[in-house]
Amino acid sequence: MGNITQTIQAVPLNHYILFCAIIFAIGVTGVLIRRNAIVIFMSVELMLNAVNLLLAAFSVYKGDASGQVFVFFVMALAAAEVAVGLAIIVMIYRNTNSTDINVLNRLKW
Repeated sequence: MGNITQTIQAVPLNHYILFCAIIFAIGVTGVLIRRNAIVIFMSVELMLNAVNLLLAAFSVYKGDASGQVFVFFVMALAAAEVAVGLAIIVMIYRNTNSTDINVLNRLKW
């Protein structure tokens, strides 16, 4: 376990922050620009993974395991989001034969 900690601490924390910021920005861009519901859910997962990586990096640099424990809670949230989100996407596809979120206007009363 010490070897992993030494390897993670060999990379400066600024590099982790920059990498996670780039991944998070790609996720935000995907949510804001794309109209496909599946791509939007994948972009949300990308944002959650960027936060998880940053939490783990901070946890190792601080020497405190609470950040790594919090990563498990975020992973549980992501799993629940995927389960509910895919169920919603399947029902949207059954009703509209499309995963485009602009088609959802047809579901209005």
